[in-house]
Amino acid sequence: MAVLVTGGAGYIGSHVVRLLIKKGLDVIVLDNLSRGHKASLPQNIIFEEVDLLDSDKLSAAIQKHKIESVIHFAAFAYVGESVENPEMYYRNNVLGSFNLINALKEKGVKIFVFSSTCSLYGNPLTIPISEEETTKPINPYAKTKLMIEQILADYDFAYGMKYVALRYFNAAGASTKGEIGESHFPEPHLIPLVLFTALGKRESISVYGDDYPTDDGTCIRDYIHVEDLADAHVKALEYLNNGNSSQIINLGTGDGNSVKEVISVAEEVTGKKIKSVIAPRRAGDPAVLVADNKKAKEVLGWNPKFNLKDIIQTAWQWHQNHRY
Repeated sequence: MAVLVTGGAGYIGSHVVRLLIKKGLDVIVLDNLSRGHKASLPQNIIFEEVDLLDSDKLSAAIQKHKIESVIHFAAFAYVGESVENPEMYYRNNVLGSFNLINALKEKGVKIFVFSSTCSLYGNPLTIPISEEETTKPINPYAKTKLMIEQILADYDFAYGMKYVALRYFNAAGASTKGEIGESHFPEPHLIPLVLFTALGKRESISVYGDDYPTDDGTCIRDYIHVEDLADAHVKALEYLNNGNSSQIINLGTGDGNSVKEVISVAEEVTGKKIKSVIAPRRAGDPAVLVADNKKAKEVLGWNPKFNLKDIIQTAWQWHQNHRY
């Protein structure tokens, strides 16, 4: 079965590609390499350097490889950048995804796994956050993801395109084999920044607010290992291949860790003292974001295997010897 992975040279996509290959599936990676890394892909992979905004090349690639299903990652994903440049986000994320969904419809492809985000819950009313939580995105990035989900729902109703939208929480960690991992520029995520501090690449890590209503005053997030995420994507694909209905599913461990806890575990893993500096709160940062993952367990039969220490150990292994 030919599976197209858009954004397959990205952080999460590259982990999914390797798991799909391990499962014996025919994988075609499509990426414009604007933010992905070709070095993250196995050498013998079928790769198409195509931008989703190029409808003709996109349709040709789908036709050429006789695509039967899609896992769609390709998107810009920096919240701050989306606020500063919403035009770029609506064009790339929404128009690019619309082109992809339409090209698939024209070719009769009706299985679609979508990389969505917990960001579209905004500031949630209930913790842990279930799929019943109202969507109220507060930045253009999250709004683009919600728009794509709505397109998918309409295409399911009108054309029978079945989808699973996976709303995941804080992706982290790296391949347990040390082959691939996180490599963003600039790097916005807490765990790599903490480890960069341990490596001496930065002087300190900023802790944005220590007066939140949490046990230690710092924000709590649900960190999920990238290989657990990859497993959920493959299970979502299997679920749709079995003829099941469309779903929206949260992906998280169901456990939260504070910023101070992350720093403490990183110090334990690295054996280094990591200097932190208390900074003012960032606007729009909720105190706690933790997933209710019961639906993922029930519908997909998925169970996350890695804890925070595992996440930081694999990330530390990667960042000490990263290849790209």
